Parts: sequence; C-alpha cells; structure tokens
Amino acid sequence: MSVFRHGFVPYRRLPPHARDLARGKAPKTLLYSSSMNDTASAATTVEPAGYVHGSLSVPGDKSISHRYALLAALADGRTTIGGYAPGADCETTLRCLHALGVGISHEPEGQVVTIEGAGLGGLRSPDGPLDCGNSGTTMRLLAGILAANDFETTLVGDSSLQRRPMRRIVDPLHRMGARIEATDGRPPLRIVGGRLHGVEFEPAVASAQVKSAVLLAGLHAEGDTWVVEPETTRDHTERALPIFGVPVLRRLGAVGVPAGRRLHPASLSVPGDFSSATYWLVAAAALPRSTIEVVGVGLNPTRTRLLDVLRTAGASVEVTETETHSGEPVGTVTVAHRELKPVTITAQDVPPLIDELPALAALAVHGGGLRVSGASELRAKETDRISVLVTGLQRLGARVDEYPDGFHVHGDTAPTGGTVDACGDHRMAMAFAVAALGATGPTDIIGHEIVDVSYPGFFEALDTLRRE
Repeated sequence: MSVFRHGFVPYRRLPPHARDLARGKAPKTLLYSSSMNDTASAATTVEPAGYVHGSLSVPGDKSISHRYALLAALADGRTTIGGYAPGADCETTLRCLHALGVGISHEPEGQVVTIEGAGLGGLRSPDGPLDCGNSGTTMRLLAGILAANDFETTLVGDSSLQRRPMRRIVDPLHRMGARIEATDGRPPLRIVGGRLHGVEFEPAVASAQVKSAVLLAGLHAEGDTWVVEPETTRDHTERALPIFGVPVLRRLGAVGVPAGRRLHPASLSVPGDFSSATYWLVAAAALPRSTIEVVGVGLNPTRTRLLDVLRTAGASVEVTETETHSGEPVGTVTVAHRELKPVTITAQDVPPLIDELPALAALAVHGGGLRVSGASELRAKETDRISVLVTGLQRLGARVDEYPDGFHVHGDTAPTGGTVDACGDHRMAMAFAVAALGATGPTDIIGHEIVDVSYPGFFEALDTLRRE
C-alpha cells in the first residue's frame, strides 16, 4: 500500500523511458523537437491497421473519481473508493487534498483509495501553493471548496492550465462572498476563504465543472444554493451527493443543495470511463471488419450521446446495462463497422459531446465526414482543440476546414500518415492515434506520453486490439 503522508511517488510520474523499462517493454519511440516546444518531446509511431477487434475494460471514470475524492474529503469519517481513475489528473486531486490535511492511502492493486474525511470546515491551511498540474477539474472544483474555508490558498498549474479561463467560477464564488484574485481571469488563483451565502446562478456557458464548483461551495453556505443550467451537463455530482447524505434540490432546469448538511462517509465503486472508451468505439466504427466490446463502462445518460452519433454515422451499436455502481449505471457497449455516413453537429448538440468531438473528427477522416459548429468552447480546453485538431489531421493528409466555432472534416481523402503534435493534450494524442489506424503510412505522435493524464496504458491497449 502506498500512503501519501509517507512520500508516495507514483509509478506513472516516472519519465516515459523509465515507465517502459518498468513494464518490460521498449516501444518504438523516437525523440523530436516539437514545433510547440523548445525542448525535445517523446514520440511514438502508430502503424496502419487492417482492422481492430477485441474485448477490454477501461480505467475508472476520471470525472467521477475527482468528485468522489472531494466529497469524501468533506465527510465525517473514512470513505473507500474502488476503481479510482489511475491518471495523473485524479492523482493530482488526491495530492492537493493531502496537502490540505486529508488522510489518504492508495492501494494500486484494484486502484482502491481510502480517504479520512476532514468534515465541513475541517481542512487545514497548506504549507504552500497547491499544484493542480494539468487538471482543470481539480482547480475549478477545489476552488469551490476552498472558497468557504477560513484561510488563504493559491492554486497553480502547468503552463497549459495557467492559460485556461477561470472567470466562470470566480464570478459565482465572488457572488457567494468569496475573495478570489486571478490574472485576466486565469490562474494562479489566490483564494481567501470565508463565510458564504447561497445564490441562484445561471452560467453563460453550460459547464459541469462550474455547476459542481458552485454546488460544492454551497455545501458550506448559509441558505440554499441553486445552479440554473442553460443546457443539461453531466450529473455525476448530483448522483454522488445523496450517497454522502446530502439531498439534491431540483426544479425545472435547475439543481441545488440545502445549507447545513453534514456529509457521511461511503463505500464507492467507480465505473469505467466512457470518455476513454470513446476511442475504442470510434476505432471500431472507423475500420471495415472491426468490432470492439467495452465491458464495465459507465452508461450515465449525460455522457453517452456519442452512441447516438455513431448510429447516425452508420455504425452498429449494442448496449447492455448490467448493474449500478454508487448510483451510476454500468454495462457493456459493442460497436461494429458499417458503411460511414456524414454527420452534422450543431450548438445544441455540443455540451454532451464536448470531450468526444476530437474522437469523432478522427472517425470522419475514414469516411462519411463531420461538420461541427457552435463548439468554440473547444478553444478553451487543454489546448485550442479546434486549431490543434485541424492542423494535426491536415498533416496526416486529411481534408479539413477550420472555422471560429468548429470544423469540417470532408471524409473524402484517406489519411497518409505523417508527424503530428499532441501539444500537451491527452485527447489530441488519442484522437490522432485513431486517425492513424486507417492511414496508408505510419504516423509519429509527438508528446504521446500526455495520455497518462487520463489513460495510462492507452497505447499498450491499442496494440492488443489491432489486427493486420
């Protein structure tokens, strides 16, 4: 067992070559000087595949893992979380909580995390700034909690996170009574916590992270707190709160939390991450003769809009719900290739698909085509995902047009392969890998190791699925 207070250093934070040696593998890895970086970046080569086939599970859901850990830290007692997401982002949340005085132990076998909750108002002032790494979820949700604690905290992150917009959480937390300083609405965030009061807040842009940050702050507030959603977003926070003993208030188009409720500990299990499964489902839809089955994956209806899009694109999609884990439906999804058809995604479709759009673009390079509009939010992610995606797919030989709020993958030009840069974005690296499977030549993906943020072992799993 690894215990944070004893200096736990996670295996996946080793440099890429050391991780490979530890696994007993030596993948085809080269060094390139990235156009986006002054330093050399690791690259891996993805060879074309005849088709993909197989059955697999995916790591624990990242969104759910963050939320369970944060709520457990506020509970009065010990919470156990099984299947905790193994990526660096969720580990960052644990490290920040530990720095705030929360007792945490981590058993890598089965990804079991045990958290000794500090209770509402029980967090302690950290010794220094809290490093949120690459994790926007960590920074935004933790800000909601820290806004109510009677001490000063500074949240920092890596160069990518330091560019991401935070005014969307700063504004509602200010309205609740928090004092938060930012630079042009971006990190670092200096938070001076104190007494909060409930609000009714309607974000300008639908965001599950903003909603969750406000609700987490509302747990500490005087008076009820409400979030009015312009569009439905993922509801993992609302599903988790009752498990910790907090009722969720509901009315048409809005959710809320009551004031003054203590959280009790729980025993929880995290389902497989649907966003991680997306890449395998899309790969199966993309390549003729392909079929992939993903087992034990979360089937939360706020996350599975992708399956409808795959059906529209012509794929065969079968879903079997098998059980429920801690309020989250879980089951098996099987996707098989059929002739691809064109797909159009407009603004009203974007919120439940925002994380899956890069993978759908990778699908479209294999045929059918994809037109996306109303997705300017993609430019405020780990990278400007519209620009990076379009540039990368063009470098692979696809015909793609870029627009201010979206893109158009024509789907009439087979990718040839080439060299692409993930630009420090895990979803770009995985999307480029899927696009590369149908290319006529090999593809070198610079900065592929960033997938460890959410899906350690992604490229090893890819090797098990590819067929000649």
